[in-house]
Amino acid sequence: MRLLILLVPLLLLVAWAPGWWVRHTMKKYHRPADRYDGTGAELARELLDRHGLHKVQVETTKDGDHYDPASRTVRLSPENHDGHSLTAITVAAHEVGHAVQHAQGYAPLRMRSTLVGMTRYGQQIGAWLLVAIPFITLLARHPAPGILFFLAGVLSMGLAALVHFITLPTEFDASFRRAMPMLREGNYLHPPDYPHAERILKAAAYTYLSQSLMSLLNIASWFRYLRR
Repeated sequence: MRLLILLVPLLLLVAWAPGWWVRHTMKKYHRPADRYDGTGAELARELLDRHGLHKVQVETTKDGDHYDPASRTVRLSPENHDGHSLTAITVAAHEVGHAVQHAQGYAPLRMRSTLVGMTRYGQQIGAWLLVAIPFITLLARHPAPGILFFLAGVLSMGLAALVHFITLPTEFDASFRRAMPMLREGNYLHPPDYPHAERILKAAAYTYLSQSLMSLLNIASWFRYLRR
């Protein structure tokens, strides 16, 4: 129990730090807001067309920047879709990188899409199982059912952490094997901006590391609750 008391604050700090760094980096390079003539959406459209991906759509969304393989759509937050900043341009290239991965049949992206669907249901089942543990144990008057439900719940919720860890190589591939070469080959950035763009691309990848650590923190918090 004492180990958990020490572990949870440590996990909280470790999980919070990458997320803070990601937000700080993205915000920093949103200035100046008029750094480039074109918007993130316009660059995404141009890069997609250059790769023959004319059917891939570019849309704005409030759910965070991402590429949706199911609908073949690059979705950008309003500040990146309509923005002219270095962040807007770089993030747009990163999401196009995912569209290129999809078009080329990049296996880790397919695996991620499958696991994301499993995780959505797994987390819901895991949460319900964890809530049901005290009642199952009380009805059975034996700790074994509670232990089984606990293990099932943790495994289900742990899928989220697993997915985010598996996502990291996919994100780095989209950033540094796809987006950065596209930006360099097209001379889309001002020469001094390339090192800064690399920081933004790292931040885009580390978003998933932060989410993975938060998933682990969630499991640890549940374990503390059940030990009471």
